[in-house]
Amino acid sequence: MRLLLTSAGIANTSIQDALVDLLGKPIAESNALCIPTATYGHPRSTPVGAWRFISGQSDLPMCELGWKSVGVLELTALPSIGEERWVPWVREADVLLVNGGDALYLCHWMRQSGLADLLPSLSETVWAGLSAGSMVMTPHVGEDFVQWKPPSGDDSTLGVVDFSIFPHLDHELLPENTMAQAERWAAGIPNQAYAIDDETAIKVIDEHVEVVSEGHWKLFTP
Repeated sequence: MRLLLTSAGIANTSIQDALVDLLGKPIAESNALCIPTATYGHPRSTPVGAWRFISGQSDLPMCELGWKSVGVLELTALPSIGEERWVPWVREADVLLVNGGDALYLCHWMRQSGLADLLPSLSETVWAGLSAGSMVMTPHVGEDFVQWKPPSGDDSTLGVVDFSIFPHLDHELLPENTMAQAERWAAGIPNQAYAIDDETAIKVIDEHVEVVSEGHWKLFTP
């Protein structure tokens, strides 16, 4: 799978260029499925946030980029409709646009729905994550980001990549998201970790990792 792990969506031209490169064709020729599920797990999220994401009314650009088509894939609904229906939808999509919210809640429903098991076979599909939608692909989110408690009781996520992500670095509305706090967070992570601001994304193709940024970021190594 090809990954574009963002803090705040397709926030600038550099990140959009990286997305087009991963797609291998223009956005206007690409079919997208958006996944709002993480929204419902975070204590500060509301249904309004899910609607804004799906409808392209969010301040964090994802669904409003001019896709050929955009569909909604709600993971909590998938176990009730059967894989024979939804798996073809996923396989036919060029990109999965994955909203922020709670990464552990998203991880739980990716496993419960069967989407997590499908990921290794989606070699040409792009996963474009926003905040929690990016963090879910990492091995651990760190205790700072544990809001919804999973059945496992820990902070582990899917581990598709071998690094963790601290998003929204130095965000004006999140005064606790300082570089000093990111350093403290990283000290509790057993693997490499990136702190990234909203102008930064991490592009992953196979084992190749590239930081795409018009802002600032830092890599922490244990």
